[in-house]
Amino acid sequence: MNAHCVIVELRQGTREWREWRHTGIGSSDASIIMGENKFKHPRDLLQEKCGPCRDCPPNQAMARGIEDEPDARQQYAIRTGRTVGPACLQSTLYEWLRASLDGFASTHDAVVEIKCGEKNYLGVSQYGRIPPWHRGQLQHILAVTGFDCIDFFSYSRNCDGILLTERRDEAYIERLLDRELQFWNHVHGAG
Repeated sequence: MNAHCVIVELRQGTREWREWRHTGIGSSDASIIMGENKFKHPRDLLQEKCGPCRDCPPNQAMARGIEDEPDARQQYAIRTGRTVGPACLQSTLYEWLRASLDGFASTHDAVVEIKCGEKNYLGVSQYGRIPPWHRGQLQHILAVTGFDCIDFFSYSRNCDGILLTERRDEAYIERLLDRELQFWNHVHGAG
């Protein structure tokens, strides 16, 4: 691995994985904390983090995305020549800083965030860019890994997939880590 993070041996989707995610700030929390997520408000996330870890079954779109991820990883590997698999990483600088990755290269030098589904695919295809509400998530992963860039792979069944790259933005990461630390301090102050 590298000096920025360690691999945590957890299988995604398990109770232990949900507990690990609950006791830290993960990449899917980042856009909420930054106010970029149009589906959830930071106060709702704070309430969740201050309470007990709950089992939340995935909605239909999430379930289909989980089902499609192995095919998406395979398409990504064909496109890039990189073999990737899911992985859980934790920062060595901040114990609460975590990332549950869709695709981590077997060589530990590259990462991909996979978004499955026709709606996402059509939006990325139409605009040719990563949707802005994913920025926090991607930059969070770069903060955890220390990498300079992350691949974003938008996938829909019976399509080739769209591969884009997000570069590390140090100014954004500085703001993100500051907001996440403030948020985490609120969790401990309220919980």
